[in-house]
Amino acid sequence: MFATKILRAPARNVFRQSLRSFSSVHSRAEPPKSWTPMPLITETIGGGYRQSDIFSKLLQERIICLNGEVNDVLSAAVVAQLLYLESDAPEKAITLYINSPGGSVTAGLAIYDTMTYIRSPVSTVCVGQAASMGSLLLCGGEKGKRFCLPHSSIMVHQPSGGYFGQASDIAIHAQEILRVRRKLNEIYIKHLTKAHTLEDVERLMERDRFLSAEEALEMGIVDEILQRRTEVEDQKKEGENNT
Repeated sequence: MFATKILRAPARNVFRQSLRSFSSVHSRAEPPKSWTPMPLITETIGGGYRQSDIFSKLLQERIICLNGEVNDVLSAAVVAQLLYLESDAPEKAITLYINSPGGSVTAGLAIYDTMTYIRSPVSTVCVGQAASMGSLLLCGGEKGKRFCLPHSSIMVHQPSGGYFGQASDIAIHAQEILRVRRKLNEIYIKHLTKAHTLEDVERLMERDRFLSAEEALEMGIVDEILQRRTEVEDQKKEGENNT
């Protein structure tokens, strides 16, 4: 069963608020409670050795991994990597791999705005799932370069949030959530390859809607379903990185 998280007011702070439930509730996992080993790459440099973590090595190949809940910490890391890669080679493409249940609207929009702001084209690839804000980031990639793997799961829905306080303040924040919903729907319309009206998208987002890779392709969220990387694609990618 899927249920919207209900926020309860603390005893002494009635003004606590949240606009972070633009996420897939069913797939949210608890963060690891213990140290998680990080794969290291060992390279021979000038007769010596140099070790770097796997994500730093991928960054050298202009690959960014967006894994887990979209929050301010993850957003800051992804934004920094996007800006760095643009400064390094603005004409070269960046690949953003997404496996996320969604998360904070503001943190996600910071990533989206940076993707559209920088000069480097950003290709997006869904591996696993791209739910909620994750689906918006997947859809917001460079047109023609938005992909998903065959068993990816994509989920779209409207944002939700909770607020406690005076009636007038509650009304203000309700209007803000409606404004955010309309803005997110407009972003989807801008990037979907199929023609949709605002009313169509609002109906689609009314409840949690889970899409298979084929359904996401039909809707226009992605441009292609990747089956297996071919030798020709590898050579083309290598040539792009060498230019």
